Amino acid sequence: MIKKIQNFLRDDEGASAVEYGLIVGLIAILLVVSLTSVKTGLVNLFNSAGTTLTNAAAAR
Repeated sequence: MIKKIQNFLRDDEGASAVEYGLIVGLIAILLVVSLTSVKTGLVNLFNSAGTTLTNAAAAR
């Protein structure tokens, strides 16, 4: 029984699962930040295109 407890205390296999969880969390945060900035750029692009088309139609 003591041998099993010692083996359990020496087991570090669970640490890799925690490390993978941290990596996945970091990747998720980076995705949210990058997609937010892409979204802002796309909104500005489409607003600019819409304004240009509206002005061109009004000029005719």
